[in-house]
Amino acid sequence: MRILVTGSNGLIGSAVCTFFGGRGWNVHGIDNNQRAVFFGPEGDTRWNQRYLAATIEDFTHHELDIRDREGMLKAVADVAPDAIVHTAAQPSHDKAAQIPFADFETNAVGTLNLLEAARRHALSAPFVHMSTNKVYGDAPNRIPLKELATRYEYADPAFQDGIGEDFPIDQSLHSLFGASKLASDVLVQEYGRYFAMPTCCLRGGCLTGASHSGVELHGFLSYLVKCNVERKPYRIFGYRGKQVRDNIHSRDVAQFIQCFIEAPRCGEVYNIGGGKGNTCSILEAFRMVGDCTGIEMRSEYVDQHRVGDHICYYTNLAKARDHYPGWDVQIDLQAIVEEMVDGWQQRLKA
Repeated sequence: MRILVTGSNGLIGSAVCTFFGGRGWNVHGIDNNQRAVFFGPEGDTRWNQRYLAATIEDFTHHELDIRDREGMLKAVADVAPDAIVHTAAQPSHDKAAQIPFADFETNAVGTLNLLEAARRHALSAPFVHMSTNKVYGDAPNRIPLKELATRYEYADPAFQDGIGEDFPIDQSLHSLFGASKLASDVLVQEYGRYFAMPTCCLRGGCLTGASHSGVELHGFLSYLVKCNVERKPYRIFGYRGKQVRDNIHSRDVAQFIQCFIEAPRCGEVYNIGGGKGNTCSILEAFRMVGDCTGIEMRSEYVDQHRVGDHICYYTNLAKARDHYPGWDVQIDLQAIVEEMVDGWQQRLKA
């Protein structure tokens, strides 16, 4: 069995490669370290590429930009994959506003290139697209909130279990990143329905894990841990640090992807995240990480939130659990933090 993974050097891509490689799949990864172009040396993921090559018995790296249409067509034709997992993206709100053409070409056009390659050369292969909860724009901020000592919570009982897939995507501020990811999301759904392809979009919350190359503009929890371990200040952008996110480990995402590949559907959408049980605010993350490292968190406050940022967001997992009852979140937030602390400590020693 052959699996093709785009963005294979990144957090979810590498987790998928490792997960399926460990189950005997022939793994083909596509990546050109574009994260280092977007975010500079701190975003470099070559270390992860070397790790995959050293630890996965049957791994092939393809140095390819997903914006290269002919290159993508040829890669899919040559590999003839039994499954495709698309994780490559430009992932930052703020960066998208600086590079709007590169952002849209990567997120939307790159996804179209891969979908068309799959339609021509791997029509029956399950196609999993890592989308984002930012397709909902800032509309979740219209849900009534209650402010607690260290966090915000939903005040509306209808959202006590989080945001579901039926949440509206219109009439909200998405950021250019959210708009390009929404375009790719709709394309994946349309190819699934129009061409009867087994596709799904996973609208992720905060996806995380020790292999995340977190930077200030993307990867909140990973970057927060890095700042603590390096004893550098972490900048809080607005909401007094009480903004809430749910966090899901990359291995739990890979487990869900396996479930979909084994029993695919056409044009599906799933919100994927840690759920309410794996939520924390920035202030709460400060405490958790500080307790783990013994290092007091340093911070700076910027009284301006990021454009399109959510005040409170956590994922309603009811649909994912209903469609795939064998799957659930297995790794809790405390274990995620401990693993990330160990990961950053090891990387900074290297």
